[in-house]
Amino acid sequence: MGGIRWRERLGPAVSIAPGARVDRFEVFFDLVFVFSFFIITRTTAAHISGWQLTHAMLVLAVLWWCWVMHSVVATRVRLGEGFVPVLMVVAMAALFCFALSLPQAFSDATDVAAGPMVVALSYLVIRGVHLSLYWHVARERPGERRLLLKYSPEVVASTALLMAAALIPSQIDDPDRAAMLRDGLWVGVILLQYGMGLVAGAWGWTVTSAEHWTERYDLILIIALGESIISVGVGSNLLGQPPTWPAVAAAVLGVFFTAALWWAHYDVIAPAARIALHASEGRSRVGMARDAYAYLYVLMIAGIILFALGAEEIVNQVADPGVPLGDRTRGPGVVLLFGGVICYLFANILFQLRTLRTVSWTRVGTVLVLAAGIPVGQRLPGLAALALLTTICLGLVAVEAVVMADSRRALRELVFEEKTTHEAHEAAWRARWREPAPDEPST
Repeated sequence: MGGIRWRERLGPAVSIAPGARVDRFEVFFDLVFVFSFFIITRTTAAHISGWQLTHAMLVLAVLWWCWVMHSVVATRVRLGEGFVPVLMVVAMAALFCFALSLPQAFSDATDVAAGPMVVALSYLVIRGVHLSLYWHVARERPGERRLLLKYSPEVVASTALLMAAALIPSQIDDPDRAAMLRDGLWVGVILLQYGMGLVAGAWGWTVTSAEHWTERYDLILIIALGESIISVGVGSNLLGQPPTWPAVAAAVLGVFFTAALWWAHYDVIAPAARIALHASEGRSRVGMARDAYAYLYVLMIAGIILFALGAEEIVNQVADPGVPLGDRTRGPGVVLLFGGVICYLFANILFQLRTLRTVSWTRVGTVLVLAAGIPVGQRLPGLAALALLTTICLGLVAVEAVVMADSRRALRELVFEEKTTHEAHEAAWRARWREPAPDEPST
């Protein structure tokens, strides 16, 4: 009775309408995910190696699946209305603990550590909140509840694998075997999660509001791009030393090429994909939402993390007064920087192909130029390598601004017409707030 009483006082869960937009609580919730991205970057930057990068991608994949399930729940119910925010704050707290434990998730596998266990328990709480909330809002639709029962084994199995990854390796004396088993269990979690997602369309998921779905993913990608700039600034210790002209130039170049990557997605591709998702219906819409957004966005975010690590490495060298400005770059900075941008653009090419069924030769050419630029950048000083990458990215922007001029104009006219019609409808509906009551004289 107590649970029913507090739900009644806070208000019921509110369903998502077909034209719904992202509410403020969802953006508030995303801040914890951004902190998780930051933790992944910081942990990897402390000691960059092949294994560290592999572990970072494993953690990102599991974390991203939590976010995908979060966005799936948000297609059914408003997260900022009624009693729902109370449950979501619990999920936020669990996610925060998950993020704080990530640096210890892949510590010495032969040691008994609290970090991996906290990761597994936090994951269970996050997924449990999502499942219980969806179960509640689907109470009037037996078909949806049967759908959840089909998906619940994935939650149980993935949590069990994370628990096993936290407990079993510590029982093995051989560090290499223990680490291999732990990493294999994490890979098993990812295969289970994303493999289960492939059957989502066949099992009846729906995307009620294409507007909400696309806006949700576009916002998290923008936040990830912004976090990459913060990561470079904080990680390279630019705040802890007097600014120098090389350091300022490197920071400006970092902002420029990140802005170019923002433009590459949001100028034409993202709004056109939004319209394409609106135009699709039924299983076609679910398949596009899953493939293009749930699966390909994580590759773009992985690219962002990689080029943030590379930019930080290079900016560190440029800002270090003990390193001559003309010295060639050292370490993996150039490979991570160029490779991360390649990963981002390649995922964007696949995104464009999946949503619009087109491929831009400018994007393909840019990826090839970036690949050819890696050995060149490794022979250049850090500032010159950053300048080379920025020139290539800005070149993509300049070329597409000319080549896509007609398409951009037509798209903007369509979007402007859509917004004008929508705003006129909203203004007409809100005009009733200014209408006098029937018993009041009009003025």
